[in-house]
Formats: sequence, structure tokens, C-alpha cells
Amino acid sequence: MGKAKDDYVLDLAQNRRGLALNRMCGSFKHAENRARFSADEAAYCDEYGLSAEQKKAILERDWTGMLDLGASIFYTFKLAMMDQKSMQYLGGVFTGMTAEEFAAAMRSGGRKFG
Repeated sequence: MGKAKDDYVLDLAQNRRGLALNRMCGSFKHAENRARFSADEAAYCDEYGLSAEQKKAILERDWTGMLDLGASIFYTFKLAMMDQKSMQYLGGVFTGMTAEEFAAAMRSGGRKFG
């Protein structure tokens, strides 16, 4: 699984790099696409032209790896929801915390800068 890091900046270069990945995850807004993906995840990835690295990250649910490969958290969350994962779960993965620790950190005001 990818290693959590401090910042993920979805700039123009990353956006271009993750275009196919984000388009595929965005397609999950339609029930028929979610069903097709669930029936054959690898084939669905191929339909969207994912790179070998992106496909591996999707199939292995390497959430930080997806971000490293240009995924947007907003689109990645659509896949997480299909796996019944919460935003708190993803927040924990991305920050190196458990979902419970992440939720508690958010309730206490989040990350403090200064």
C-alpha cells in the first residue's frame, strides 16, 4: 500500500496524469457502471485505458497510490463508497491514522498550523 504523506496537490500535471483514472471513478455515479465494474474490475479498468500502475492501484485498493498516480480524492471516494469505506477511513489512510483517530482529530479542530 502507498505511504501516507503530508500533501497531495492536484495540479495540472497531476490532473492530466490521472485523467483516465478520474474519468473511470467518475463513471461510478451511474448504477449500471458500478454493476459492470463489480462484475469484472480489470476489464472495466481496461475500458478506460488506465495505465498498468493505475489499474494495479485500483485492483489492490492502494488509495495513496491512486493519489500518487493523479487521482482526485473526490473521484477516488466514489470507489471507496462502493467498498463501503467512509471518508474518515480514507482520511485516516492518507494521514497514517485509523478512521477513529482521524474522526477524533477532525472533531477537535483538525490539523493545527503555526
